[in-house]
Amino acid sequence: MTTLDHPTRSPRGKRIPFPTVDEISRHCLQDREPETVHIEIHLTATLDPTRLTHAFTTALHHHPRILMREAPHHWYSPRYEWELTSAPDTPPVSFPARTPDALREARTRSLTDAPPLTTSPPIRLEAVEDPRTRTTVLFATINHTALDGPACLRVIATAAELYGGRDNSPPPTAPQPPPAPRPPQDPPSPWSRPARVSRGTPDPRPGNGLLVTELPVPHRPKGAPYTVNDQLMVATARTIADWNEEHGAHHTHRPLRLTMPVDDRPRDATMPIGNGTRLVELAYTPQELRTPTPTLLRLTATRTAALKSKPRPQLGHCAALLTSPYAPVAWRAAATRALRTAAAPWTSTTLLSNIGRIPYALDFGDGGRAHAVWFSAPARTPRGLTFTTASTAGRLHLALRWSRTLLGPGDGAHLRDLFEQHLHATQEEAP
Repeated sequence: MTTLDHPTRSPRGKRIPFPTVDEISRHCLQDREPETVHIEIHLTATLDPTRLTHAFTTALHHHPRILMREAPHHWYSPRYEWELTSAPDTPPVSFPARTPDALREARTRSLTDAPPLTTSPPIRLEAVEDPRTRTTVLFATINHTALDGPACLRVIATAAELYGGRDNSPPPTAPQPPPAPRPPQDPPSPWSRPARVSRGTPDPRPGNGLLVTELPVPHRPKGAPYTVNDQLMVATARTIADWNEEHGAHHTHRPLRLTMPVDDRPRDATMPIGNGTRLVELAYTPQELRTPTPTLLRLTATRTAALKSKPRPQLGHCAALLTSPYAPVAWRAAATRALRTAAAPWTSTTLLSNIGRIPYALDFGDGGRAHAVWFSAPARTPRGLTFTTASTAGRLHLALRWSRTLLGPGDGAHLRDLFEQHLHATQEEAP
């Protein structure tokens, strides 16, 4: 059971250098498309504002690494630093007015209004009550420069336990046997330029668009040589391939590259708070995407297993080199932005972030428990489109997020339909 009796308080004023992921993100911030992660938790009852505020504030002290802000720096400083604080600078929880559009407006704020890095903590929690159903939706908005979705969810799970008095620790998981060795499958060359997501009907408004939907978790036969994550990868790749073909893309001969975050952190109270995932890339040639589904699933399983087992810096060796304090941080920022622009044609086609089964009950006692949880990852160009999935209560919760410079709402709906079709095919044709 999680011990919550004695919160750990961070020493006021202590400074921590930005890790690699934080620094690269900080270098490339832009106002038009903020780097936010949105988490949307639908509960079965309503929450008391005073109790929620106290529970969430106390949870921040149980995970003091989240109580931080960007420290002042000079152009010649060797690196950015986080300054730990003993308390939030501003109230971290808000309660928007109960209006018919409250849910839509909170979702929009999660995409367009990033919590400032100079205020502790770089996260915002909004509790929106639906007066028609007497339920609450929690919207957590994270500045992705500071931390990621799984870390934030860990803090919310602590708040749920403090609020409801019920254990929200993840259940123990049985150790998984090592995968059987398979013959290597050579992926496309990492130096080949990947396909891009074809332009649809752009939206003149700045920022990102979002569509959330609920689907059945795909069936996976017992003993199958692939995982649900592999099924999601295949569905994502074939969705993009179909979309590009429908839109007459001239680059259909190029491989598709899917970025996949891998998170090896524990989910209990010892979970490190911050940006803790490492990014790997899974590539498919156009010919591979036309192979039978069982064959493609086995190919995907082989490649994902190899990628997960291979040690690698979070953003690769180049990013680790860029963040070494060999020059003033302002000079490294300029070099990083220039390199990002130059490398844009080699950026992966899209990103699939599969959170997997939510490991916490998110049980707020008389405040209800979670029956749906959505995440969405930033979708800046050159990718311009991200898929994020999580499963709760036996259902798959999919969020499609896109750059409005690339796609519009109708495009998002069509991509959702394609994804559902291809995800269903992974179980229909399973061996």
